[in-house]
Amino acid sequence: MHPVIQKTLGGLSTQYYFRQFFFGLAVATFVFFMSAQGDRSMSAGMLFFTVVSTFLYPYSRFVYESIVGFIMGENVFFVNAIFMMISKFVTMAMCWVFAIFVAPIGLAYLYYHHSKAER
Repeated sequence: MHPVIQKTLGGLSTQYYFRQFFFGLAVATFVFFMSAQGDRSMSAGMLFFTVVSTFLYPYSRFVYESIVGFIMGENVFFVNAIFMMISKFVTMAMCWVFAIFVAPIGLAYLYYHHSKAER
């Protein structure tokens, strides 16, 4: 595999990538389900966006979790479970929708991190 691809797309652990990919598929499934409810079918552009967002979602989520981890540190908050599940779903949906914009930041960081580790 090409070193650039290995350092970027292969930069996340397999377990983390597939876990986040599963949740990205869940969001994509919801989008497909909602688009099937109307009279019109999903456009080719929307289909392309859905596929790209699903594959980039793990990198987008990586950026989100890194930022939240930096801001929150090791603090633990005890909140209502329903509130927590709703906020998790909202952040997952936002990471999926904006994955095409946010994921390149994660890919650039992974490339930098793995290049630095090589030296």
